[in-house]
Amino acid sequence: MNKFKVKFSVVVLLFFVLNTFSLSTASKQVSSFTLEAPQLNTTKKIWLYLPENYESTKKKYPVIYMFDAQNLFDSKTSYVGEWNIDEKLDSLKAKVIIVGIEHGNDKRLEELTPYKNEKYGGGKADEMLNFIMQTLKPEIDKKYRTKPNAKNTTIMGSSLGGLTAFYGTIKYPDVFGKAGVFSPAFWINKKEIFELVSDKQKVKSKIYFLCGDKESQDMLIDLNEMNALLSTKRCDCKYLTKTKIVKGGEHNEKLWRDNFVKAYLWLNANW
Repeated sequence: MNKFKVKFSVVVLLFFVLNTFSLSTASKQVSSFTLEAPQLNTTKKIWLYLPENYESTKKKYPVIYMFDAQNLFDSKTSYVGEWNIDEKLDSLKAKVIIVGIEHGNDKRLEELTPYKNEKYGGGKADEMLNFIMQTLKPEIDKKYRTKPNAKNTTIMGSSLGGLTAFYGTIKYPDVFGKAGVFSPAFWINKKEIFELVSDKQKVKSKIYFLCGDKESQDMLIDLNEMNALLSTKRCDCKYLTKTKIVKGGEHNEKLWRDNFVKAYLWLNANW
């Protein structure tokens, strides 16, 4: 074995050892459990954030359902950096419950694309959303003090998760009344997702778009085109859409982490 291969093997081994024994950065407000997902023929790990004073009150709380839970709370499970959702919400003393759904690793594209792409496949976002609506949300509403109506139910994600969050609030507005749509991968289902919105008489959901100006040019174009289309489906006077283009922002966890709080505050302002 040559020296390069030996060094590479040592680096890989060191990474896995450090990851295995690294400490969790999730706050005490975060827990997790597994839940059967018959719609996807699998079991899903679910991460749950409860507000700091949850146990000492009888209040009911709005809920945000978020994709890619591995990256939300814990650096130990994140791919290239967590969003620090728990620390950020703790600092705000936020009155909200977060439900994170782990992605299916090699099934991620399949689970987070509404339509099958000719080149990349996929197309099982409805199964994912049905899991949330038919299995996960009823479980959360039953076990925790939630405000279950659409006005108090947000869906949020980035990249493919942003695409599915947008699709979810457009197709199922009576369940998901708000959406945080970060760097949405419209490109993979562009024709179908634009047709879906075009066919709607009205779009009543509250939507926060986020994108960096260092992401692909196509993403910026798609986002601007979708904004223009949405404007034909509701009055701008209702302020139901907010678009944030971040100077220097790239398609990564840092962009989404740094802008989560602004999206949360806007989406949960009086409506």
